[in-house]
Amino acid sequence: MIPALQGFAAAVLSELDAAGVASVAAELASLERLVASEPALAAALTDTGLAPAVRRAVATDLLATRIGAVSLRLVAEAITVVPAQEVPMAISWVANRARLFADRTYLEEPLSAMAARRRVGGFAAAVFANLSIDELATVGSELFQVARLISATSAVRAALGDRELPAEARSAFLRGLLEGKASAATVAISAYVPLGGRARDVVGTLDYLVVQAAQHRGWRVARVQSGAPLDDAQRAALSASLEQLAHHPVELNVTVDEALLAGIIVEIGDLRLDDSLRGRLEVLREHVATSKHQFVSQLTTNEGAS
Repeated sequence: MIPALQGFAAAVLSELDAAGVASVAAELASLERLVASEPALAAALTDTGLAPAVRRAVATDLLATRIGAVSLRLVAEAITVVPAQEVPMAISWVANRARLFADRTYLEEPLSAMAARRRVGGFAAAVFANLSIDELATVGSELFQVARLISATSAVRAALGDRELPAEARSAFLRGLLEGKASAATVAISAYVPLGGRARDVVGTLDYLVVQAAQHRGWRVARVQSGAPLDDAQRAALSASLEQLAHHPVELNVTVDEALLAGIIVEIGDLRLDDSLRGRLEVLREHVATSKHQFVSQLTTNEGAS
């Protein structure tokens, strides 16, 4: 099943109590049988000639009085992210997922690093959908700070990367570390990272989520390393310059790295701009080394000719 739907379902179901999850499981199982018995409904859900948004609207109209709001949300997401012909199978999967979730017998299966990130991204997408633009900005900033905290704290990094510890234990550890210090949305998303992600990719997954949060706001994220702290005027000027370059609003995530000596390094998408003093010195060093090699080679050639 598509990883994003796995994570989305985990987020939606985790908001319910046991009775709520059981109700969703029953509704989706009933819908699964309904789709199998009504060719017209199956055709509407699996019509490859219709855009996902159209099929989603049709399904919402047809099913609004047959299943509850939570079940409908899960079906609508399945229609959005799953190929049309696979929608009935996705409904069956989500129904089974809800049954296992109610019994607390479901564990996320191992995935590749990128697929695991997408699964966590699906969880985050479900949480993001309930947030305002300002709340999204707060969560994005908090996720960035959580990633930096883990990256800078060897004991925390080691605990979260320990594959000998059950994922539930690592999740509980991270939740305990953040509760009372970050928003409920940030805590929920971060706590899912050990469950849906990979043990050795916690920081990378959190950075991936920072980008996702910005994209949900219609922004792009620029990761900035600076040799010294940037004041508000410098941040505003840099953000304006990058907005012109990216043709999109840009959010800055700034970390100070004194090893750069001065200047900044900016990463935005696949673009990397190095305007640091350290970077300039490295370029100069390479230029001097190349010039020296060329001089020695020319001198050797001249001596051979004479």
